[in-house]
Amino acid sequence: MTQVLSKSPLSKPSLSRSSPSSQFWLARPFGERATQIFLGVLLAALLLVTVLHTVVPQGSPLHVNAYTVNLFGKYLSYALLAVAVDLVWGYLGILSLGHGAFFAIGGYAMGMYLMRQIGDRGTYGHPELPDFMVFLSWDSLPWYWQGFDMAWFAFAMVLLAPGLLALVFGFLAFRSRVTGVYLSIITQALTFALMLAFFRNEMSFGGNNGLTDFREILGFNLRSNDTRLGLFLATGVALALSYILCRAIVSSKLGRVCVATRDAEARTRFIGYRVERFQLFVFVVSAMIAGLAGALYVPQVGIINPSEFSPLFSIEIVLWVALGGRATLYGAVIGAILVNYAKTIFTGVMPDAWLFALGAMFVLVTIFLPKGVAGLLRKRRRAATSDNAGTQEAIV
Repeated sequence: MTQVLSKSPLSKPSLSRSSPSSQFWLARPFGERATQIFLGVLLAALLLVTVLHTVVPQGSPLHVNAYTVNLFGKYLSYALLAVAVDLVWGYLGILSLGHGAFFAIGGYAMGMYLMRQIGDRGTYGHPELPDFMVFLSWDSLPWYWQGFDMAWFAFAMVLLAPGLLALVFGFLAFRSRVTGVYLSIITQALTFALMLAFFRNEMSFGGNNGLTDFREILGFNLRSNDTRLGLFLATGVALALSYILCRAIVSSKLGRVCVATRDAEARTRFIGYRVERFQLFVFVVSAMIAGLAGALYVPQVGIINPSEFSPLFSIEIVLWVALGGRATLYGAVIGAILVNYAKTIFTGVMPDAWLFALGAMFVLVTIFLPKGVAGLLRKRRRAATSDNAGTQEAIV
């Protein structure tokens, strides 16, 4: 009788420890082939740049100089930002045109810390006030600048400040069930309003000039080649960890609910899910990743100003994701790196024609590659798999 019951199709099989559903949710992405390839390529790129920068002599054509290392670090920070946008757009269906605001807020939080590290080494020699505050005749440090002389506080604000803004904005928007193009317009309006606010000198963020003339981070000279290489590697590690976190989210039950919300929000609500809670959680996580990208961007570029709040920048981020491939995460990384590399080339050769080239690139990819570069890679992989299967069948 026991044997009959154990073989019955109605009996529920026990889950082994190797089953994907029994794995810890953060460990699941490591079993995916796409994640393994992405992490392998990223690790190889980090090691290659490190070797070519530190081991290969400067006279060699294979040597990677400090400027190029900085440029690669900038690309990786943009790739991290693109992953944040793809998380909410690709898997939640929220076309955010305001992620540049979260990126800029994280950058300003890092910039405030870097400005406090200058101390009395500034032009005016004030031990506490940054140079632009002394120039504007400020008497004391504003209250919201307090604590940014401590690294742990500044690094915490890199995540908490954009996360809190996303929490308040998302709670009001999702609770009111604002969706579609209306939500996109509101996110763009939020970015534009913050840009106008940060342009004002009264905000004590440097106004039009922003924050610049950074000297050191965690006691290391920012102009040192070793520090630049360290920031490049830190950005690569942050990209890898954020990618794993996003893959873990989208491959979990939470991710399946998000996809269901993206494809049929009304039906998802009808079966009992509180959709706005899932939207809010993912939106906040995405904003915090964008803030981290901004914080890693600022010390490598050496400046943060209100232009990072520009709505055009947020639209450009969406183009990165569209060109790379929406709802893939690694496609967002590919798109960000390709577009910004092309921007570096075009702005050096034809600076006035860059926007036309970007528009043409987007139109061509939309027509010929509607699923982006990642879609092309998937198509080729499926074609290769089907060819191998056909060859094996012919041999048999």
